[in-house]
Amino acid sequence: MTRGPLEQSPVTHPVPTSLARTMRRALSVGGALLLGACTLTEAPRSQPTEAAEEPWNWSEETVRSAVDQVRAGRDLNPAAWPGGARVAVLLSYDVDNETVQGLRTGQVSIGPLSQGQYGARVALPRVVELMNRESVPSTFFFPAWSLKLAPEQGALIQESAMHEIAVHGWIHELNTALDGPTEERLLRQAVDAIEEITGERPVGYRAPSWNHSPNTLQIVRDIGFLYESSLMHDDRPYELVQNGEPTGMVELPVEWILDDAPLFNPRGNSYMNPRDVMQVWIDEFDKAWEEGTMFLLTMHPHVIGHRSRIVALEGLIEHMKAKGGVWFATHADAARYVREQAGMPAWEAPN
Repeated sequence: MTRGPLEQSPVTHPVPTSLARTMRRALSVGGALLLGACTLTEAPRSQPTEAAEEPWNWSEETVRSAVDQVRAGRDLNPAAWPGGARVAVLLSYDVDNETVQGLRTGQVSIGPLSQGQYGARVALPRVVELMNRESVPSTFFFPAWSLKLAPEQGALIQESAMHEIAVHGWIHELNTALDGPTEERLLRQAVDAIEEITGERPVGYRAPSWNHSPNTLQIVRDIGFLYESSLMHDDRPYELVQNGEPTGMVELPVEWILDDAPLFNPRGNSYMNPRDVMQVWIDEFDKAWEEGTMFLLTMHPHVIGHRSRIVALEGLIEHMKAKGGVWFATHADAARYVREQAGMPAWEAPN
């Protein structure tokens, strides 16, 4: 499995061996995981023979069933964005804080946890102040425990009535290593906890570490989310297809290029100067503008919210506004708009 940006950070503790083994087993099982994909996995499946585990020995059916679990369906990029804008810009923040500094693994240490609190104490206020000053609606994805530890973050975000709060798991759990009932229980209690703190039920979901288990999409559909934002099939919004069947679920895709965490890790092998990263983002935006599509950027307050890094975000927004023809939107507003333009049924929040 591709490691998430925050899993690459030296301050994030390694995934326990047992979880890593479970992940590898889940990948190697291939098509076997697809049986009953629309129901939740109750227990680990029986192990195939050694020969069947070797992908060069898989049958055509096994390969296709593995690939077809979740695919991109129809393109939902509209012919035009609101107000005649050339491009939709969706800025998002995964407010992970302490959850990725040891809580998700249980391997806690005071130093890394202090970096997590920096996210709520310093970085998020800095980010929200910039978004408010620039009048840029944004979406903030919370693992529920990040909000439970510092509930004042919710009020800070909601004060302008401009931004969206969405869900990013319970404790940034490794959802791909969980059985179906556990994954569903954690996500449902995360939604409930966020609603209790903010007074609003989140309508969008982003998977921790940007990956799906064989059960994730069905859980997301059963809970009744408006959109999902974890996968990478396209640069444009699109409809998710599950085992060959359209789902009616809007995907707002992400991409490692458009994520601050891997490139802003000063102790990692891929560190880049923030101003160089800004140029990468500007180039991505300019191409999206030319194509008339969408620019979705994922950031983390405890990463982008440092003084030398937020300069890159300020410069990016300045460039976007100077170019013009931009519709800044929350993920929820973008999802509703593309559904409407595609003639999909109006989304209704579950009772």
